Amino acid sequence: MTIGEPDWNDLRYFLAAARAGTLSGAARALGVRHTTISRRLAALEAALGASLVLRGPQGLEVTPLGLRLLPLGEDLERAVEAMTALVRSGTRRVRLALPTGFSPFFAERMAAFRKACPDIGLELTSGSRPVDLQHGEADLAVRIGPVADETLVARRLCESGWSLYASRTYLDRHPMPIDPRRLTGHEIIGFHESLVGVPGARWVEAYGKGAMIVFRVAEMTEMLAAALAGAGLAVMPCMLAEPEPRMMRLTPDILGSHPVSLVYRRDIGDEAPVRAVIRFVIAVIKDHAAMIGGEPRRPPESGRGSSAVALAK
Repeated sequence: MTIGEPDWNDLRYFLAAARAGTLSGAARALGVRHTTISRRLAALEAALGASLVLRGPQGLEVTPLGLRLLPLGEDLERAVEAMTALVRSGTRRVRLALPTGFSPFFAERMAAFRKACPDIGLELTSGSRPVDLQHGEADLAVRIGPVADETLVARRLCESGWSLYASRTYLDRHPMPIDPRRLTGHEIIGFHESLVGVPGARWVEAYGKGAMIVFRVAEMTEMLAAALAGAGLAVMPCMLAEPEPRMMRLTPDILGSHPVSLVYRRDIGDEAPVRAVIRFVIAVIKDHAAMIGGEPRRPPESGRGSSAVALAK
């Protein structure tokens, strides 16, 4: 590229830097490294033969020329966005990432969504690993737990409740009642260190000292499988255990909860296809919020009485 022929894509980096006031803030906004912002700014300034920002210990300061260039860059940004929206006005692919256990809720409603929105190609992915929205691994994601990235929009949907469960196989060896406050002599399925912050791990740490941890799991699907096999008691999300008829809930109320949120980048939130998917997600989760939240129910009964009441949330 010769002097006087800037790469107009570099204007994105200039606009982000001017708005954020720091290289790190611009990097977070665009989902790139701060070194990329610095390099592209330098390339734009070299092409124009003039400084657009001054770098100092307090951050970035836009030069007088940079201030004159800002509205022109913003006009170009809006033009590019309008062209992109026009191209996408036909069929638009929207990718939605779901945590483990949520896909059945959406699968049963996909046919109705496709009929109502034939121009939107909605793709679902499922897994326990959080996807990187800033790097384009998905457009939207349902996440369980706090959302720390302030550059993302996070819409609270409901709460994910946890309770104490045992399989019928385990109860054949340890008949009811089981007091959740006195677990000495019981086996319990523990948590891998990567899950120390989840409600179940915190409850086991606080109240499971008298029980023997048989092994530790890193996936809730593994915990369900182990519990069904009779390996031990399990503190797990109600939405995974409740649909399984071989699992018995031992505490009527939930033992802890995590927020469930719909998360997406700010720059796509106003696109019509994305708004349609947002409404779809909200409706699906609303229909299943009671199960996800672990709506309180009576504990199972046996000939020798019922299990002890649940501990506080």
